[in-house]
Amino acid sequence: MNKLYLTIALCLGVTSSPVIAQDNSPFSIAIHGGAGTINAADLSAEQEKAIRDKLAQAINSGYDVLESGGDSIDAVQAAINILENSPLFNAGVGAVYTFDGGHELDASIMDGKTLNAGAVSGVKHIKNPIDLAIKVMQKSPHVMLYGEGAEEFALTQQFSLVANSHFDTPHRYAQLLEAKASIMEAEQVNGGDYQASVNQLRDNYKYGTVGAVALDKQGNLAAGTSTGGMTAKRFGRIGDSPVIGAGTYAENGVCAVSATGHGEYFIRYHVAGDICAKVKYQQKGIIQAADEVINQTLVNAGGTGGVIAIDKQGNIATPFNTGGMYRASRVHGQAANVMIWRDK
Repeated sequence: MNKLYLTIALCLGVTSSPVIAQDNSPFSIAIHGGAGTINAADLSAEQEKAIRDKLAQAINSGYDVLESGGDSIDAVQAAINILENSPLFNAGVGAVYTFDGGHELDASIMDGKTLNAGAVSGVKHIKNPIDLAIKVMQKSPHVMLYGEGAEEFALTQQFSLVANSHFDTPHRYAQLLEAKASIMEAEQVNGGDYQASVNQLRDNYKYGTVGAVALDKQGNLAAGTSTGGMTAKRFGRIGDSPVIGAGTYAENGVCAVSATGHGEYFIRYHVAGDICAKVKYQQKGIIQAADEVINQTLVNAGGTGGVIAIDKQGNIATPFNTGGMYRASRVHGQAANVMIWRDK
């Protein structure tokens, strides 16, 4: 190396070894497996371990996507797929039964970078509804597709349909029988009023959902939600899970939210959108904003449930106003945190 080149190289800091930049971009992910009346006494040690193990598997799967530089949408999908494929949760193979003894599934996804969204509702033959919601977002001009139309679109996207019985599970069928008995008993008291009878159902019949929110290294937020709906639902009932702004919302620079609860209240009070609006327009932190909506607005209205929420820095909130909420979170550089109740 001649003296001139050596002088220039030293001045510019040029060396023969590559300089690897330290990647300190924050990334985080949170998931939920539904909120409700979850009593420790009702869970055996084996059941609790199975639930915690599956939540850990899901959160770590999504985290691995983010850690490798993957997109927040892919991380949300990876986590939700694991929960949809488990009979432990009310989504996919663990979906609850309708009043007529079948299954109708809903899901939605939102991309915080583009504000694009996709949703499906009332599908009966889609193994992983979140996958179809993503295709609706990416490959159709629409936001929400319903029932047979959604499944017709699925065929154009090379989805394989499954029999509705794919979602059957003995414990969910037992819940249906119990719920129908409660409804019929209540209808006798309420003069055949289905609405009043359903309102008297135990909370754990009314909801149960899975969802994920994520922030990737590029600063992109995403949220997704998937559910089997409400036990013994009738008349093509649709809850909040596929409704953008109610059960799912994401916007870069603001927050991402996935909800679980009594869907009618989450729709009426625009829960996911309201939380992000508090962050965006009132400059409230994600923990305060989520808590105000779940533990003040909803409680005052009589609504029950919870959310997982994440902001642009990767801070996570998981408030709920029920007995428990299956949830897990993992922040950049930390181990997974899996919880069911408020303190553990």
